[in-house]
Amino acid sequence: MERAENKKKPWMKYRHRVVRDIAYAVMYPYTRLKYNIKIDKFKEQGNRPYLILMNHQTAFDQFFVGMAFRGPVYYVASEDLFSNGWISSLLRWLVAPIPIKKQTSDVGAVKNCIRVAREGGTIAIAPEGNRTYSGRTGYMNPAIAGLARMLKLPIALFRIEGGYGVHPRWSDVVRRGRMHAYVSRVIEPEEFAGLSKAELESVIERGLYVDEGAADGTFESDRRAEYLERAMYVCPWCGLSEFESHGNEIECLRCRRKINYGADKRLTGVGFDFPFEFVTGWYDYQEDFVRALDLDKYTQEPMYRDTANLSEVIVYKRKRLLRKDAAISLYGNRIVIDEGRPDELALLFDSIDALSVLGRNKLNIYHGEKLYQLKSGKRFNALKYVNIYYRHKNVSRGDNDGKFLGL
Repeated sequence: MERAENKKKPWMKYRHRVVRDIAYAVMYPYTRLKYNIKIDKFKEQGNRPYLILMNHQTAFDQFFVGMAFRGPVYYVASEDLFSNGWISSLLRWLVAPIPIKKQTSDVGAVKNCIRVAREGGTIAIAPEGNRTYSGRTGYMNPAIAGLARMLKLPIALFRIEGGYGVHPRWSDVVRRGRMHAYVSRVIEPEEFAGLSKAELESVIERGLYVDEGAADGTFESDRRAEYLERAMYVCPWCGLSEFESHGNEIECLRCRRKINYGADKRLTGVGFDFPFEFVTGWYDYQEDFVRALDLDKYTQEPMYRDTANLSEVIVYKRKRLLRKDAAISLYGNRIVIDEGRPDELALLFDSIDALSVLGRNKLNIYHGEKLYQLKSGKRFNALKYVNIYYRHKNVSRGDNDGKFLGL
């Protein structure tokens, strides 16, 4: 086994440094202009490799990290990035990111991290595993602390502020505002060796935590509320519902109440008092609502119906379209595709290993040896599938008050 390990080609290549320098020259001015971000260079880096842990707010966070650190950085990235045929092959050749299967215990990803660390490489991971929907740093994978101990690299906590105001996950629009990215703290191996796992987790969480569901600046756009329905599906008056946004307003399609999303991120009802000042409060209410659901009431009639393309992700190779414009039904214990047809596909929650939202609104379904992906229109809310699935899993484990509702 050791001989096989020794025969492996090095993960790190000289071209990665060249690609990084070219990307920096091109992307630095573009990113500064697009996001109006101040990036503090990590001057104390020297020639040491680091484990970079960052909070995750925008699709460009990896570029922010690359601009703060010298030399190539090896990012841990979702397997979806590696399943796009020749484009993924080119990306792997250029920058060699480390693939990981979301929401699963991926031993291969851990081994690859150890391999890069042994070669003297710097590794970057977002412990949240996904971008925030609410503006608040979310659940962090507790396995990160264990990985840090294995790698024995100094930990650089890279903090990104303002991203939720400038470009929230649910939006396609970058707003005019300000961002700041910097190393908030370095934890040396000698320091965390003396900490318990729980203590190290706490230090990491404190160093990366931001709560931007508050008025902390102005973020100008004439499409501020556009696609907020990708994140929100519970109405304070109607319960489970559907929403539609236009410009700076989002409307519940059941009660027809409209909410305005202000430049300071404040929410105000149009002609009525809305109970939540910011998306964060509304999002918390939504999660509490789901945690209180009796899903047994939703096993005969679907909670939601959607239309989406169904693909099979052949991991690290490509995606294969299985059905176009398939009818999707979400129940309290299953997802049914093309219900009532001879080729109906019923995916029981008890047979699903994990669900995860990819990007803004793609849904990955880990089902045994298969990985399915649902992709629909721009208003598709994939989050509700994840939340309902994890509510079911919590109850099935006897944890009726379980907090975790997925990523």
